[in-house]
Amino acid sequence: MNNALLALAGAVVAVTGTLLAPILSQRVLARVQTEQFERQQRAADAQWLREQRLAGVEKRRACYVTANSGYRRYRIELMKYLWLVHKGEATAQARADLEETRHAMHTAFAEAQMVASDPVLRELDAMTGTLAGAYSRTLLLEEGNPHPGWSFEEIQTELLQLGVRWKDMRGIMRADLGVEPGPAGS
Repeated sequence: MNNALLALAGAVVAVTGTLLAPILSQRVLARVQTEQFERQQRAADAQWLREQRLAGVEKRRACYVTANSGYRRYRIELMKYLWLVHKGEATAQARADLEETRHAMHTAFAEAQMVASDPVLRELDAMTGTLAGAYSRTLLLEEGNPHPGWSFEEIQTELLQLGVRWKDMRGIMRADLGVEPGPAGS
């Protein structure tokens, strides 16, 4: 009887194993597929984040190029107009050219306010304030009603000093974009 019970127990184990094998293998396969799906999802999420980061850097880069160009052009045009005012040769066309570059700079600044990092925006704010002050003082000089202490030479000096500040602003922009400083420091 022992042999019969042993044979019966062996048969029950074998049949149970045969019946449970597909269920267990399906659970293992489901677990493996779930883990694989989660890995793929994490990889896709990481790729999406990389693409978003790169798109953000590219958007800031384009914004900084536009701002840098607009501010430089406006500064140069303002210096040119200041010189014409000093010589008494300011014309309506020169004033129109100045206003065009001023509006382009304001457009670049408006874009930068939406895209630029805080350190870059602080520099652009300061640069905008200095240029606005030089602009108003130049117009007052043209009208023959300059503020005390703001002669042609003083306004010109202020605008020339902005060139030095430009290097600092450019360095902050480059740092924000992750660009290493050049051989000259910025």
